[in-house]
Amino acid sequence: MSIASLSRRTLFQAGAALLASTALPRFARAQNAPSGGRLIVAADSEPKNLNPAIVASNGVFFVASKVIEPLAEASFEGKDGLSPRLATSWEGSPDGKSVTFKLREGVKWHDGKPFTSADVAFSALSIWKPLQNLGRLVFANLETVDTPDETTAIFRFSKPTPVQLIRNALPVVSSVVPKHVYEGTDIATNPANTKLIGTGPFKFAEYKPGEYYRLTKNEDYWAKGEPKLDEVIFRVLPDRAGAGAALEAEEIQLAAFSAVPLTDLDRISKVPGIKVISKGYEALTYQLVVEINHRRKELADLKVRQAIAHAIDRKFVVDTIFLGYAVASTGPVPKNAPEFYDADVPTYDFDVARANALLDEAGYPKGANGTRFSLKLRPAPYFNETRQFGDYLRQALAAIGIEAQLVNADSAAHQKAVYTDHDFDLAVAPPVFRGDPTISTTILVQSGIPAGVPFSNQGGYASKELDGIISKAAETIDTAARTELYKQFQKIVAADLPLINVAEWGFITVARDTVLNVSNNPRWAVSNWADTALQS
Repeated sequence: MSIASLSRRTLFQAGAALLASTALPRFARAQNAPSGGRLIVAADSEPKNLNPAIVASNGVFFVASKVIEPLAEASFEGKDGLSPRLATSWEGSPDGKSVTFKLREGVKWHDGKPFTSADVAFSALSIWKPLQNLGRLVFANLETVDTPDETTAIFRFSKPTPVQLIRNALPVVSSVVPKHVYEGTDIATNPANTKLIGTGPFKFAEYKPGEYYRLTKNEDYWAKGEPKLDEVIFRVLPDRAGAGAALEAEEIQLAAFSAVPLTDLDRISKVPGIKVISKGYEALTYQLVVEINHRRKELADLKVRQAIAHAIDRKFVVDTIFLGYAVASTGPVPKNAPEFYDADVPTYDFDVARANALLDEAGYPKGANGTRFSLKLRPAPYFNETRQFGDYLRQALAAIGIEAQLVNADSAAHQKAVYTDHDFDLAVAPPVFRGDPTISTTILVQSGIPAGVPFSNQGGYASKELDGIISKAAETIDTAARTELYKQFQKIVAADLPLINVAEWGFITVARDTVLNVSNNPRWAVSNWADTALQS
């Protein structure tokens, strides 16, 4: 049935009692949850490419992860923090040059054809390695994928590749697509990038631009008793205030990724039938970062960078901009990544007097108008918080005699200005820590990244010592030694300030309390929702 044929009120029925809290959640098991119903979810964007094998980003995963599955998903309870999906096990060789995956039997693609190791080999060699934004890093040294039988895939690497990295990366980089749909086509323009064919609990049914995505139950899903829901509808609501109003009116039942503004959370948490949940984003830590263009003479001076770090009141940022839904950063690895995090790094207390003294020492005295020099500041437009921090940073810099000229732009213009044209002095960015420093963290400070690569080091910073550690860690197969290298990495970044880490945060989910099994894994919003259910 087309959504367009349903009345607004009928479409958005369903409603109340979430088995979740802001404590680490324990949920009713999926097999005990009721089946049936339509879950209506707020979506604030419409990605042009919905294929997560090509574009590994949260905006894509939010919809696509219900349709296309990875080899493994993040878990609160599973071995190595993972839950098997299309792979049932994985084992690295002692020399670090191969990883063997045993694959799940009896899985079918949504068009009825069988899933086999050939699909995994094709996805890895033809898409993840050459095309995917993050897979290019993780699988840089992948040479071949052997498929001795339909349920075995052996990844072979030209150089030692840490199984720790592969394991940590699986939820993000290993979305498998059907070889028979993509082979022999222009992968980048294949229609299946927008009309997805996967193995997941839901099938892609339809997309109406500006209105909704509709997914329907996969009756032939490999996990017995799942999925619980008949349909999932992603209703396009780019206005965050609109998502909160729709929840209260029971027009939608769930809003993830802080679709409801932080300023509304206290009020909406008191509305009967609505719950606010802060869990489910532990493996999706966003970091508030000040990117620095080191081509600018003043910013190439460490004392100037230290002064800027001292001028930022992190407590104010956490309390006022994030309303307490964040913590202050100490460096490039977040606190909730205990496998790698090291607190023993140089820190920069809020100290305006110290900041001014450093600028004086660097040879940039205040002029008659109280200004030392001017900078172009570009805040990323993706979140309210990044824009608000841009306003705050301009004021913080004014207090130490630096005039910041604020330049706001839409997403496309911002990315081109910062990552292609280098038309910035400072930029505010929200990179994501994805469980391992190699995955979208080292690229922020590593030198030699070509212009045009988004969310990478385009500030011209270069450190042979830091590049050497990054390169060595990429080939260190001993887990303890590799972890130690990343602790050295944190110390150097915090001391030399190629960029300034300010805060780190997860998102908030708001739901009607009839939605069951919410936030029960560390990537819940971008996982498959096979056990998510509605209480009638």
